[in-house]
Amino acid sequence: MNTKTEIEKSAPSIVKRPAEARGRAELGWLHSRHTFSFGNYFDPDHMGFRSLRVINDDVVEPGQGFGTHPHRDAEIFSYVIEGELEHRDSMGNGRVIKTGDLQYISAGRGVQHSEFNPSKTKRVHFLQIWLMPGSSGGAPRYAEKSLGELAKYNQLMLLFAGKPQEQAVEIRADADIYYGKLDAGGSLKFTSKAGKGQWLHVISGDLSVLNEDLKPGDGVAIENAGIFELKSTAKAEFLLFDLS
Repeated sequence: MNTKTEIEKSAPSIVKRPAEARGRAELGWLHSRHTFSFGNYFDPDHMGFRSLRVINDDVVEPGQGFGTHPHRDAEIFSYVIEGELEHRDSMGNGRVIKTGDLQYISAGRGVQHSEFNPSKTKRVHFLQIWLMPGSSGGAPRYAEKSLGELAKYNQLMLLFAGKPQEQAVEIRADADIYYGKLDAGGSLKFTSKAGKGQWLHVISGDLSVLNEDLKPGDGVAIENAGIFELKSTAKAEFLLFDLS
C-alpha cells in the first residue's frame, strides 16, 4: 500500500519560469536574459534543472560579439533564432550559423571559441544552452545541425541524444534535446520515462502544457508527468529537454 509520502513523490508537477522573471544583462552591445544563474546574475533558487545549467537568450548588436574565451567540461549548444552568428574555435572550426540552425560544442578537457555577429546592419538573436556532461575530460567535439525541411509541424525532432540514434548528434550527457513546432490549433504528446524530468523553453508563439499557458521566453520544469500534451492556439516553436 502506498503511503501519502510515496504518492506525493510520484504526483505530476510543473513549475513555471516566466520570461519576465529571468535575470538580465544589458551591456550596450549585448541584451541578455538568463533563465538560470549566470555571470553577475545569481539566484540560488534558479541554478539549473537537473543537468541543464544555462539557457541564455541573447541579442547581439551588429559587428559585436564575444571574444575568444575558454570552456571545459560543458556541453554547449547555440540555436540562431534570427540573423547570423559567426563562430571560430581552437579546433579549427570557422562557421557562420544561420537562422534556424544549431551548433554544438563538447568542451571536454578544454576549448576556446569566439562568437560574433558578422552583419553590419542586423542584430543576431540566439539561445546559448549549457548542459553538464556525464563525465569530465575527453577531446573537444564540434557538430552542426540544420533543421530545414526535416522539422515538421506537430512533431518533435530529436536534435541531440545521450546515446546513438539515427539523425541525432550524440552528446556527452544523459539527455535528449528535441525541437518542436506546432501550427495553429496543433498539438502533440510526449511520454516521459520513469526517473526523467523535462524542461520546456518557448522560442516563439503560444504554448500550453499541463494547464500552464506559455509565451516566448517562458520555461517550465516538469516532473512525474507520464504522458503530457503540448498545444498551441496560434503557432509555436520550442525546445524540449528530456533529462535524467
